[in-house]
Amino acid sequence: MNEHEQKTLADLLKRSVGPVNGELNRDLWPQMLRRFEERDKRQWFIAMSSVPWFDWALLAVLILGVAAFPRAIPIWLYHL
Repeated sequence: MNEHEQKTLADLLKRSVGPVNGELNRDLWPQMLRRFEERDKRQWFIAMSSVPWFDWALLAVLILGVAAFPRAIPIWLYHL
């Protein structure tokens, strides 16, 4: 590529991408605090109902496995 082609390509890229603003237009911390407060206001049941069914199934398998094979607990902990 010669110098003219590089300048042309650079101009095309600048026009297509546009200016990039590296700073935020607003402070995000108050929004995060509101989200934390909303999470705290939720009831326990609503939070538990958002857990998928297969997570409950895995928990049940783990509890049954611990009850049936208590000697295997160190092996399972090793695999964590």
